[in-house]
Amino acid sequence: MTPTSNGDASPAAQPTQPKQEQKQSPTLTTYRVLVIGGGNAGLSVSGHLQRAGVEGVTVVEPREHHVYQPLLSHVAGRTAKASQATRPQADVMPDGVAPLRDAVASVEPETSSVVLASGRRVGYEHLIVCPGIEQDWDSTPGMRAALSTPSAASSYEIELADKTSRLLRDLRGGTAVFVQAPEPASFAGAVQKPMYLACDYWRSRGLLDRIRVVLVLPDASPLGIPEIDEELERRIADYGIEVRRESRLSEVLPEAKTAVISAPADSDSGAGSGSEPERIPYDALIVEPLQRAPEWIAEAGLAGASSREDSERGFVEVDPRSLQHRRFANVWALGDAAVSRSQRSGGALRKQTQALAENIVSVLSEEAPQSQYDGYTVAPFTVSRSSVVFAEFDDTLEQRPSFPFWKGLARERHLTWVFDRHVLPWVYWNLILKGRA
Repeated sequence: MTPTSNGDASPAAQPTQPKQEQKQSPTLTTYRVLVIGGGNAGLSVSGHLQRAGVEGVTVVEPREHHVYQPLLSHVAGRTAKASQATRPQADVMPDGVAPLRDAVASVEPETSSVVLASGRRVGYEHLIVCPGIEQDWDSTPGMRAALSTPSAASSYEIELADKTSRLLRDLRGGTAVFVQAPEPASFAGAVQKPMYLACDYWRSRGLLDRIRVVLVLPDASPLGIPEIDEELERRIADYGIEVRRESRLSEVLPEAKTAVISAPADSDSGAGSGSEPERIPYDALIVEPLQRAPEWIAEAGLAGASSREDSERGFVEVDPRSLQHRRFANVWALGDAAVSRSQRSGGALRKQTQALAENIVSVLSEEAPQSQYDGYTVAPFTVSRSSVVFAEFDDTLEQRPSFPFWKGLARERHLTWVFDRHVLPWVYWNLILKGRA
């Protein structure tokens, strides 16, 4: 927990180590392991390291409150309270891990140092980059202005999720438009959850026939895995949801309460392809914004042109298995801010944190990193107010059930609702964030 003064970075076998002893100031405070981000990724990997006996783990996090992001869909769908999704950051910090209440302004990997928003410069022996992903509310014209009106909201921030809950509860007729963001995004399919929950609620109140529900998908199917898509498409048809496939929200006209929907320029099908964009007047607009990596990642030279897709540019360039940076041996990354072959979601982090922590322990022992993240992720879709489709898959989009040879959890079940709504939150607060799961 105690920072050292100008400690040298531990050796590693593959990428080049920066020569920090030649470039750093002799009085620079240097932390053994500096973690950028106190979300799920940052706290759980810190907990794993602490439990493995690594001392000197410090987490940089400016926020006072920690949010359990997966529960925001339940908040938006009115099956959980906003207060259940948040706790003071100090209360969820793993024992033995030191907090550093600040934000990152820049990273200088050549000198193994970080400049904080307060102006303070600190050094590190190993850096773990997991600040999450940023919501780009301004990239879609009119979106930010729309969010200031009563008729538009989102489930991606806790205050907006609470607003979504009230908006969908009070809707008695008209048109509700739900917009899913294209990749890269933090579990882009999350917007579908409050949509299904709202449809089930409206049906129970005899209102569903009065409400036109439109889902805007950036892809041809809800997830891209046939077995899961079959379950979700069945519910889409059951609720009478209209789907605009391979389409995006290109503009919001808040004064006219109108969503402008178009297909990407390179799309061969979908709404708007080969024609004028579709304008859909709405009474409720629930949006996932476009998302991006924090800009300081690219400015630091931690991103790379070798990213697998243009959409991944700006994200930390790590080996997707070892999670070690391809050029800086003492830099690691996981979670939403890292280049990833698997879908970004909290469900991917459990195995990522285990692999990364084991690799850092190996390097600190002057051994080569051996652990690998296998691409697993899990995405629970709440398709009614009492059932969930539990999607477990890897980075090849093949199903990866936790119970081998049984893919039954991918079917809509009440059991997985109980697990998603009640068991997982307890596991998150009490085990995952402590590095125990």
